[in-house]
Amino acid sequence: MSSEDDDAGGYVHRPGGAPGTDASREEPEAVGFGTRGWGLVAVLVLCTLVVPGIIYLDPSVFAAVGIPYTVALLILPLVPAGVLGLTAVWSMTGATRGDRED
Repeated sequence: MSSEDDDAGGYVHRPGGAPGTDASREEPEAVGFGTRGWGLVAVLVLCTLVVPGIIYLDPSVFAAVGIPYTVALLILPLVPAGVLGLTAVWSMTGATRGDRED
């Protein structure tokens, strides 16, 4: 005698779907980065490759426009770091609200 034939023997869990699946858990569909994700990637590339490359190749580039060398070395990484922080917050607030801009 099987438990499917006679339920009097105890509790038998029967999910709504096929055997081995849980109908209550649905995975979201993977759609990619979206606009916010690619914006975050672009700012990350700017902060990790472009700005350090400018500092490495020609750190005196801002001295030509009147910005002192030490100020340029302080400000040049600081501005993209702030932009990266703001972009990260912007992209995560969109992800947590469920706003998708594809």
